[in-house]
Amino acid sequence: MTAELTIGKLAETAGVHIETIRYYQRRGLLDEPVKPLGGHRRYAPEQAKRVRFIKRAQALGFTLSEISGLLKLDGACACKETRAVAAHKLALIEQKIADLATMQQALSGLVQQCDAGSGGAACPIIEVLAQA
Repeated sequence: MTAELTIGKLAETAGVHIETIRYYQRRGLLDEPVKPLGGHRRYAPEQAKRVRFIKRAQALGFTLSEISGLLKLDGACACKETRAVAAHKLALIEQKIADLATMQQALSGLVQQCDAGSGGAACPIIEVLAQA
């Protein structure tokens, strides 16, 4: 049988800060064990796996609300629904990438205009940003 963990050991095992554990508890992503009289809360070792799941999902761009939904789907063995959530997130990320590419192109053009300027005229970047 694996020993239960203190909050500090759970945080260390999962690679996060103690405040992260407490925050996840407040958000309802992680159960808060009952505190025994005069003792410390003890966490099951599986909770470290759950915390790592949350951190990996965040790294993929999922919000904590979306992660909450994913955790519920995990218990339901709902691969089709989980795939739909992931596909939706992927579409959002692809749209953000396209938006960023458009912004990059626009800024690049402004910087080139600025570089080509005579130095005495008004700054093309400021002029474009000041237009209504």
